[in-house]
Amino acid sequence: MHEELRIATEPVVVQAIINGKQVAAEKRYARENPANPEEIVGYGPVNTREDAVQAIDAAAVAFPAWAQTPLRERIEYMRRAIARFREAAPELVPLLSREHGKPVYDAQGEIFVSLAWMEYACDIAEEVLAEKVEQHENGKTIITRDPMGVVAAITPWNYPLALSTIKIAPALIAGNTMVLKPSPFAPLAVSKVVEWMAGELPAGVLNMVHGDADVGVELTTNPKVAKIAFTGGTKTATHIMKSASDTIKNMTLELGGNDAALVLSDFDVNDERAMRRLVISNFLTTGQICMIAKRVYVHRSIYTAFVEKYIEAANKWIRVGDAFHPDVTVGPINNLPQVRHVERLIEDAKSRGAQVIPLGRILDENVFAKGYFMQPTLVLGAGYDDPIVVEEQFGPTVPVLPYDDEEQGIQLVNNSIYGLTSSVWGEEEHALRVARRIEAGTTMINTAAIQGLDIRYPFGGFKQSGIGREYGVEGLLGYTELHVINIPKVGELPNIPE
Repeated sequence: MHEELRIATEPVVVQAIINGKQVAAEKRYARENPANPEEIVGYGPVNTREDAVQAIDAAAVAFPAWAQTPLRERIEYMRRAIARFREAAPELVPLLSREHGKPVYDAQGEIFVSLAWMEYACDIAEEVLAEKVEQHENGKTIITRDPMGVVAAITPWNYPLALSTIKIAPALIAGNTMVLKPSPFAPLAVSKVVEWMAGELPAGVLNMVHGDADVGVELTTNPKVAKIAFTGGTKTATHIMKSASDTIKNMTLELGGNDAALVLSDFDVNDERAMRRLVISNFLTTGQICMIAKRVYVHRSIYTAFVEKYIEAANKWIRVGDAFHPDVTVGPINNLPQVRHVERLIEDAKSRGAQVIPLGRILDENVFAKGYFMQPTLVLGAGYDDPIVVEEQFGPTVPVLPYDDEEQGIQLVNNSIYGLTSSVWGEEEHALRVARRIEAGTTMINTAAIQGLDIRYPFGGFKQSGIGREYGVEGLLGYTELHVINIPKVGELPNIPE
């Protein structure tokens, strides 16, 4: 498999894309390989607020013509852009693995999901966005789905391709134009994708800028921006909402999630495949996924047996190492600040008396010592209100806690400011009854995280896990405004005095 990949020998340099052209910046920043921080994978531009203004202006100028382009033509444009993305996959996989740290299989999976979603959005667009006409006793009503205008998309580092294309495809198909700002912690692969896709589209339809907080401020305050699509932390989202409030922007926010797994008393701890699914749901992408299971509650009657079998399953599956090692399942953490965050939570748990158990195998101690690696850990004996339980770790550690009865278990799951995804593990009908009482945008039965994701259905969160939905029909409709055109029968208003 690896022989087919095209690995760059020189650092990759990416630029802003404004009005269909690459725009150089005076300054640039380096992106290191988190498995070997001395290796520079590439460079991104440090764009200015003025660059962001130019990109927004280009998108605003391009919007009227793009919005008036027939839907079928917009879909064809998008299909050509998708084809360009697909052709480049052998080049993108190693680039994504090197700049992010995720294993090759994980990078391939992200590209697969990205392409599948964009193709699905193309497939359903004509039906979903079709004009509806109703004849009725009062006359005729026409309902259209109109584009909003310029969309500012701000995307994170953990799934840079998937969480950018989840916005690009529906926004552009619906007739909007876009300015996208990627994360500086994984800017390279997504920048190449945007560059290639923009090359298949009319100038100004898809733009991209990099930069610091001032660029983000421009994207969220500029009056020409009609909608903000953001994936990231809840704290950052509060600043975005405040910035956007002066111009009442529409927004889709997919935010943090301290997702819970609830293991019922009738879960079969001897089911090795189910236990492996649970382990993967904790440690895929080194635990750096918004929808991963970050706290596990196990019925006390099976707790001891569960922990024993969980450790067995984890030690079989977890192999920590460089992304290109053929046996690796868990790579490094993406960046040093995230390493420090996870370390702080683990040390705090230890100071409170919790037991921290290392899991899996380190494949090469020399490689491990160089990079932003952490050995995955299981935390036992934490309190229900300890930081490692109530905060989103976003790294390779997971607390497992016992509960006494079903009501307590449900209460523990729901006792969170978040509600993105969740999972219930046990006999299917029993698990389904419990799932109906969980406060989350998605609840999965006997699986969790990406293993249970279906792009055909909406994804988003309750409470402080976000506003709006992505994927599915709702993910396309979220980039449209409902426009109602009434043609009433001609008549006089009743009871008009002479």
